[in-house]
Amino acid sequence: MTNSLSGFLNINKPQGITSHDVVAQVRRGLKQRGMGKVKVGHAGTLDPMATGVLIVCLGAATRLSDDVMHGEKKYRAILKFGETTDTYDAEGQITQTRDASSLTRDQIEAALPAFRGDILQVPPMYSAIKQGGKKLYDLARQGQTVEREPRAVTIRALEIAAWDAPFLVFNVTCSAGTYIRSLAYDLGEVLNIGAHLTGLIRTGSGAFMIENAVTLDTLPDTPDWSSLLTPTQTALPHLLTIAITLEQARELRFGRALPYDGNDIERGVAILPDGELVAVLKRLENMWQPEKVFPAEA
Repeated sequence: MTNSLSGFLNINKPQGITSHDVVAQVRRGLKQRGMGKVKVGHAGTLDPMATGVLIVCLGAATRLSDDVMHGEKKYRAILKFGETTDTYDAEGQITQTRDASSLTRDQIEAALPAFRGDILQVPPMYSAIKQGGKKLYDLARQGQTVEREPRAVTIRALEIAAWDAPFLVFNVTCSAGTYIRSLAYDLGEVLNIGAHLTGLIRTGSGAFMIENAVTLDTLPDTPDWSSLLTPTQTALPHLLTIAITLEQARELRFGRALPYDGNDIERGVAILPDGELVAVLKRLENMWQPEKVFPAEA
């Protein structure tokens, strides 16, 4: 690996560790390879209980975390009817128990249409959203419950995968920022029977899919991590790829704009023929203005 290692690792996060723990393991792996100065971050947190796709950004790609984390998400989730918890998942304390023995699949199917499309969702108290300058989960741990503003989210697909009472397995395709814990809780409340999440797998995040993810155990046995990195063009399919010359790269790195090429897309990425990322561009009238510029690779 070179000292200019930069890109995205698609990690299949195991259960029981935090997203920060994954980043820490990646940092240790880089340090062992003499690359301790490479920046590492993640795009889109997964709860410790959850598994699946976690995008880890390396080097200059850490500056693109906002772009990759806002991609559409796919999940397979398991919920249990008849019990609610304070965290809306199995990590929390049971707050209410109700009889779920009479619930049928047809009743569940009839309730699902209300959750498809553009909906408003109240975030759980145990979440990292800030209110009044404090994270909600910090307030919750102090025994406080505050009113949360509903947030607009989009559920593009919501389908039952399996029903084995009182457990429901369902697949979700949704916008970034959707809380599957809240979805489980809200479904239980609509059915007047209560529910909480017992398992969650993120099967996709934007262009990153679980079938292409690598496990943390893979990293120590892979000498060259560059072979595991997802190219920028693949990671950011919503941005137009603009092929540029070395001369144009120099212009962008001096903060100068390039002529606009007539496409309707508002943002793009400037890429050299060898795949090196030079800049993220934003259209301004008839020019591509550099929004984020990356130094030349060593």
